[in-house]
Amino acid sequence: MSDGRRTVDVQQGEDVFREFVIAVLLHNEAVADRLGLQPIDVAAAILLEMRGPLAVGAISAELGLPSASTTRLVDRLEKAGYVRRVRGAQDRRTVTVEPVAGAMAGYEAACEPSRRHLDEVGAHYTPEQAPLLLDMLVRIAGAYRTSARELRRGPDA
Repeated sequence: MSDGRRTVDVQQGEDVFREFVIAVLLHNEAVADRLGLQPIDVAAAILLEMRGPLAVGAISAELGLPSASTTRLVDRLEKAGYVRRVRGAQDRRTVTVEPVAGAMAGYEAACEPSRRHLDEVGAHYTPEQAPLLLDMLVRIAGAYRTSARELRRGPDA
């Protein structure tokens, strides 16, 4: 009987997690629509805001995109005013993409409803539980990044 119960619990947990993933994807899509961007553009803008200036190759590696796709992504973000390309002082062939100060204000405004709702969720947990929840999210993000790299390498890699 414990095997049957465990199977039900595992399936229920997987279904809950799938609902979570769908909700995050739909939210990112809604934010992107609000900003007139593609969802991957929003991910790149967030990445640059968090990490600071990055080379195009580093953005490509972080997002798992081919270089041509990353160049088009940077073109879209630059046209929309989120980033600027900066040529290297010593080597003009090197290009770094840096976020434009204040450009994420629209993103912040678009995320206000989710922050409000997430604050309500956070009220259900104690300050002592926060590190555990954050650790879990970090580990989940790492698992998904690793899985994405594996998928992109293909079945024969």
